Amino acid sequence: MATKALKQVTRVITAHRQREGGGFIVRRPLPSGSLDYADPFLMLDHLGPVVYGPGEAVGAPDHPHRGFETVTYILDGEFEHHDSHGNHGLLKPGWVQWMTAGSGVLHSEMPSDDLIKNGGKFQGFQIWVNLPAKDKMIRPRYQDVPPEDIPWFESEDKKTRIKVIAGEVGDVKANIDTHTPIYFLDLRTTGSFSLRIPKEMNAMVYNYHPSPIYIGSEKTKIAESQLAIIAAESESIAFEAAEDAEDGSGKKESRVLILAGSPIGEPVSRYGPFVMNTSEEIAQAINDISTGAFGRIPGSTERMRKTEEANKKRNAAGKE
Repeated sequence: MATKALKQVTRVITAHRQREGGGFIVRRPLPSGSLDYADPFLMLDHLGPVVYGPGEAVGAPDHPHRGFETVTYILDGEFEHHDSHGNHGLLKPGWVQWMTAGSGVLHSEMPSDDLIKNGGKFQGFQIWVNLPAKDKMIRPRYQDVPPEDIPWFESEDKKTRIKVIAGEVGDVKANIDTHTPIYFLDLRTTGSFSLRIPKEMNAMVYNYHPSPIYIGSEKTKIAESQLAIIAAESESIAFEAAEDAEDGSGKKESRVLILAGSPIGEPVSRYGPFVMNTSEEIAQAINDISTGAFGRIPGSTERMRKTEEANKKRNAAGKE
């Protein structure tokens, strides 16, 4: 694939660990102490990987959102979704849920009954994507997409495969509809590849895999749990697997998430699960949730009970 100039890595951020939701640990490179917002991306959380014992799995019981979109991508395990509009879904490995919170939704994201009962591995991601002012109060929308509906791009040398969740690579286009131009890609390579990205987009790359990867013409080495911020002067990002395979057969596979989007360029006022343009709009959101305007979800008491029991069990076992 022909390229012009290669983008350069302008900053490398190592994800910090923190507890979220009902008590699970995430690795979070965005926001961080050195980067609060990468327009239009508000947050990137890496959930896991973790192996739960029976009765130990936790999620995020009932909580609200307004003014932006949450994107959940599951690699291992299962998450069950319920909301105050009566929607329900089960996200399995490879699934993506693109939820437009818009005017407001109360929802829960919990491990499936099977994961709670039997335990097992869980790993996934949640990305928060901002909405422009004109779309912040639109009707909530869900796009639950199974893996068979998410296309893959493969390079000519067969060494690079890219899962096209949003955006396009070559002649492969995603099935997910976005409110602003967005690229969300899962790139896996044992070789090298140069990826074209529209030059007006802000771009970043997160390494979620143990194998490091070289990024940019200068070959900046990005380790696991690190986020590379890409300069915006050109239209291509260079990737190269960085670690030799133990059997000498070539390179170990590197895996990264690529996020790129056209900046919205509007004021951002955020408070917890609300992202608006002004402090007055945030105050209104707080008032709306406190007065019950977001509605409720049946079964909230049971979800809290399961969460508390799981935390007690992990604490007793000395686990995070």
